[in-house]
Amino acid sequence: MRVCGVTDIGCQRKDNQDSYAIRHLDGEAVLLVVCDGMGGAQAGSVASAVAVEEFTSAVEEGLGQGSLDDPSRWEQVLSDACSRANTRVFQLSTENTAYAGMGTTLVAALILPGAVCMVHVGDSRGYLLEDGEIRQVTVDHSLVQMLVDRGEITPDQARSHPQKNLITRALGVDSHVEYDLNRLSPRPGSRLLLCSDGLSNMLEDRTLLCLSGQEGDPERFCQRLLEQALERGAPDNVTVVLAQL
Repeated sequence: MRVCGVTDIGCQRKDNQDSYAIRHLDGEAVLLVVCDGMGGAQAGSVASAVAVEEFTSAVEEGLGQGSLDDPSRWEQVLSDACSRANTRVFQLSTENTAYAGMGTTLVAALILPGAVCMVHVGDSRGYLLEDGEIRQVTVDHSLVQMLVDRGEITPDQARSHPQKNLITRALGVDSHVEYDLNRLSPRPGSRLLLCSDGLSNMLEDRTLLCLSGQEGDPERFCQRLLEQALERGAPDNVTVVLAQL
């Protein structure tokens, strides 16, 4: 397996409020995490950085407490880690007025031999590129996704909707957080892509798939995605994390 990640401030922001982590764990497990923070001043950067650190620490501790043979345990570890990260970010936001109201998205993948378990909150995404096709594994927790689900707008209209950046769930804004879990069984050679909306708002699925076909090297593919987002003006921070399975 090859893993890589890149992040960039983008073309318009004054600071980078995205954070990401790649951790090689015991027993051939690999953890990927992307968080996109929100909040005034530096609060968004704090929220995403704290969430990544707390989440990864919780996963490492959780996996160290038993066997990796039970898939249901992987989901429990991710669930516990998500709750712990939420508690930590929320605690900071209530203790320091400078951090009031801060929060972050989170998308994470725990990769084990033959399986992937994912958790997400917000609109940071996870994609699976496999057999010449691309599938968005996560479903955005956002206003426009709700409108799409209700049939009030189309997916194409959602991409240009004036409220496309409004999310309906975030980590750290309340004492309790709701998250979604997914379990995958990808084939060898597949690519798992995690990203902030700074990438997904700039590049459509077919562009991601096309660039993947052009770039066999994972590191080069990550860099090409970032370059393409920046060439399109990237008004937001851009973060990409990739695993070639």
